[in-house]
Amino acid sequence: MIIAIDDSSDIPIYQQLRNQIVLGISDGRLKPGEQLPTVRALATEIGVNVMTVNRAYQVLKQEGYIVTDRRNGAKVRTEFAGGGKLSAEAEETLRRIASEAKIAGMTQEEFIRICRGYFLQNRGDGK
Repeated sequence: MIIAIDDSSDIPIYQQLRNQIVLGISDGRLKPGEQLPTVRALATEIGVNVMTVNRAYQVLKQEGYIVTDRRNGAKVRTEFAGGGKLSAEAEETLRRIASEAKIAGMTQEEFIRICRGYFLQNRGDGK
């Protein structure tokens, strides 16, 4: 998986890393049970501090996207028990994006069409 960090972004690097891993899981580039690079290896590969990668992995673990242990490192979870619900933070982000779309004059239908496109694009099941 190729990780691209935008140094000019207002989004913290650990959050960019977290977001790209979540996208990779969603679209199937990262498979359930797949081994992730070690913290040190990924930090070297993308040119960031080891603590930045460590923080991203901690967030991903807390959110239930990855599992870690000392001997085997970090892996993508094999099963996700999301219950079909978004986290409170994700709901707030979606609310903000919907509000921005509405203010920009986008119709509800256009907004839903765009959301549907992203949802289907990131299914990871090839359908």
